[in-house]
Amino acid sequence: MAHLSPRANGRNSNGETTDTECVDSDAATSEDASTVSSSRPLAGQSLPELITKIWNPKSVLALAVSESKIYAGTQDGDILVWSPKTFESLGVISAHRHSTLSLFLSEDDKFLLSSGGDAFVNIWCTNELRRLYCIYSTFDVGDVFCVAFSTTLQTVYLGAQNTSVQWYDLSQKDSRPPPDSRFHPRNRKNKFFDSTGPGGISTPRPTSPVNSHAQGGQMLEIDREHIVQYAHFGYVYCMVLAKGLNGFSSNEETLISGGGDGAIKLWQLGNFGDCRLKEVASLGVEDVSVLSLALDGTLLYSGKLEGEIDVWDLDTHQRIRRVKAHDSDVLTLSVSHGFLFSGSSNGYAKTFNQRYKCVNKWKAHDHLILASAISSHDRKINYVTGGNDNSVAVWNFTKFVKPSRKMSTSSNEELSTSMRKFVSFPTVSSKSEHAEDCRRGASWLRGLFNRFGASTEMITTEEHLNPIVFARFQGVVSPDKERKKVLFYGHYDVIAAERSQSQWKTDPFEMQGVDGYLYGRGASDNKGPVLAALYAVVDLISEQKLDLDILFLIEGEEECGSRGFETAIKKNKHIIGDLDWVLVSNSYWLNDDFPCITYGLRGVIHASITIKSDRPDLHSGVDGNHRLREASKDLTHLLASLSEPEGHIKIPGFYEPVLPMTDAEAERYDTIIDTLRIRDPCLPSSQELVDAFKARWREPSLTFHRFTTSGPTNSTVIPHTASAAVSVRTVPDQNTESLKHALIEYLHEQFAEFHTSNSLSVQINHQAEPWLGDPTNQLFRTLEKAVMEVWSPDVPQKPLYIREGGSIPAIRFLEKEFNAPAAQLPCGQASDNAHLDNERLRLANLYNSRKIFKKVFADLPKN
Repeated sequence: MAHLSPRANGRNSNGETTDTECVDSDAATSEDASTVSSSRPLAGQSLPELITKIWNPKSVLALAVSESKIYAGTQDGDILVWSPKTFESLGVISAHRHSTLSLFLSEDDKFLLSSGGDAFVNIWCTNELRRLYCIYSTFDVGDVFCVAFSTTLQTVYLGAQNTSVQWYDLSQKDSRPPPDSRFHPRNRKNKFFDSTGPGGISTPRPTSPVNSHAQGGQMLEIDREHIVQYAHFGYVYCMVLAKGLNGFSSNEETLISGGGDGAIKLWQLGNFGDCRLKEVASLGVEDVSVLSLALDGTLLYSGKLEGEIDVWDLDTHQRIRRVKAHDSDVLTLSVSHGFLFSGSSNGYAKTFNQRYKCVNKWKAHDHLILASAISSHDRKINYVTGGNDNSVAVWNFTKFVKPSRKMSTSSNEELSTSMRKFVSFPTVSSKSEHAEDCRRGASWLRGLFNRFGASTEMITTEEHLNPIVFARFQGVVSPDKERKKVLFYGHYDVIAAERSQSQWKTDPFEMQGVDGYLYGRGASDNKGPVLAALYAVVDLISEQKLDLDILFLIEGEEECGSRGFETAIKKNKHIIGDLDWVLVSNSYWLNDDFPCITYGLRGVIHASITIKSDRPDLHSGVDGNHRLREASKDLTHLLASLSEPEGHIKIPGFYEPVLPMTDAEAERYDTIIDTLRIRDPCLPSSQELVDAFKARWREPSLTFHRFTTSGPTNSTVIPHTASAAVSVRTVPDQNTESLKHALIEYLHEQFAEFHTSNSLSVQINHQAEPWLGDPTNQLFRTLEKAVMEVWSPDVPQKPLYIREGGSIPAIRFLEKEFNAPAAQLPCGQASDNAHLDNERLRLANLYNSRKIFKKVFADLPKN
């Protein structure tokens, strides 16, 4: 386990403070990783929360972060771009023919500069992600390890493998002579590959474009006079720009470079005859390479080989402290909010406070941490790291920073944190061993409602089933009897998930953020939507705009057919009171691209059909004969009598109540088909698609789920008992209760015609009514408006109105019991894997669902 070593501070002969003990050593963790948990903090420390991990095909070598984008330079020359809020991909830039080694954002965030192993510096427009300029040197510079840009001077600076520092003044780009194509890096002779062999013949060069990756933009060639050769006696690994150092005006800039010779050079920028750089100081010339730099006012931090970080006072040019921070090379440094962040070549990240005490240490990547950046916006502070394990990790550091003003208690960060906690409860209603977990999850959820000001009740169910969490938020505009009331229904129980027996990438009950998605059991079904609705109410309360009463009924038995729900609600109806609308969010989009609103569900009847003989299990060789009435044969014939081969159900009068298709519904199907064809023109014919959707959504169906028999499972047994699990999916206006009796009656009638000595029993295990909403009513219209405003604010696009083939027993029950119309807003995408391994919910869907619920709760009529 990592431990704190005795501290031994002192002054060396130069008067600087030395920390000889590494503050906390990596040795106990880096050399024997198999014995130490990578997520374990040091004693007395807590870890930053991993918000998400974004996986890539190649190593991440460089990072830059703005308020609107995260940029990552990769080993294969790309620049990957994501949203810092949802972590969705915003684009991929093919930037360099070889690795993208450095990224730099201009002060105004208009330009992104990249440098690479192909000897080019590219300048990109951050709005359009297109190349504006491509800069190269007339000399063979090798890799360009670092780049910087002065917005004031409009000048690009680069540090290269050939030990030079070079610059290009963009203000002169149109007045300078055009580049000489002979000096373009692709046209130069390579001393090795283009050398002549016997007879003076060299190998022909393959023909290829000037730059097979980045395209467009103006080619710019660095003047031969705009180079400082041998700026360092080693590779120039890193550089930063500083303003207002000692002796200079507040706006005057200084370029600071670090090299493989162990030196840190300070360069004054300006016009000095033909030169734009003037060396004004050289700090710490040693044999240990300077690999990374970070600036905090007039304090400069340099990360070095073998784990050291030097702290320099740039006013006095004195090193004031040396910290032995890691046991391996310090490859990246960042500074923000009074903390120094360091990343090392053994995958560990550390943060140090202003007294240079290590306050956090954790295993951030499996191998090298090659890049880091700080994202600070919306009162959130994230530390972003990239490594050669092909990932970018985003760590929430907000809780460690003392805020300058009270932070919002309903931020998206807190929503994600609450969801992480909610998912951590394995609230599996189908397994008795999780009964206590279900109750703990329900208690935690009730506590969360209480924390935000709701009055709550824990409604008990019969037979000691999981309780129902009831919460009420009261509006403030008008007296209680005049306020409208909305009920949000959801559930906190989940389907079982065992990582040891499945293909889960992570622990299903430890939510992980990966590539803009939150992975965990219940993330999409149904814990994420429940919290999105709750935090929408919290937003309105904090803005003093909650005019309705918002009620929550969150049950714990939905995944088991809502056992005990109807009885408990009827018994406690006086607590809930009258309702005006019922809102549900327990379904998914039709695909991953187009928002939807659900207006219909099928019902269901689950039945067990059992045929039993009064004889024991027999042997087919000894007792088998045509006169023997076998239970399994009778069951097979009975099941076959339920439907035609093409699926038509033969129960008399079964189809008579089914509602015909209306013109409005037909138009909705047409809209769905037209929209889907935008993304996939190769879809089957329109009629085929419509027929497929109708069969799944608005037509009843019969399914045989499983067969069981008595006795051993070998092939010689004649079982004395045979059973089948059967379900019938019903649709409006079929009456589930009537169909249940019709099914039982039909089975007994058919069985009687067999004239068998065996007996039949039919057990109804579960039933649910179908539901059909009215897409033209006020609730649906309000939902539609909110969805359009959130998902397509610039070019309004109506959501797709869909039905679903599944069943949610509570919707139709609540609608009938409270005489209140219901509507359903799908929160997740089709690929959410609900009930499957690797269930997930996209952050963008979670956050936008919160916005939609907020608009709906705000826009529905108040009284």
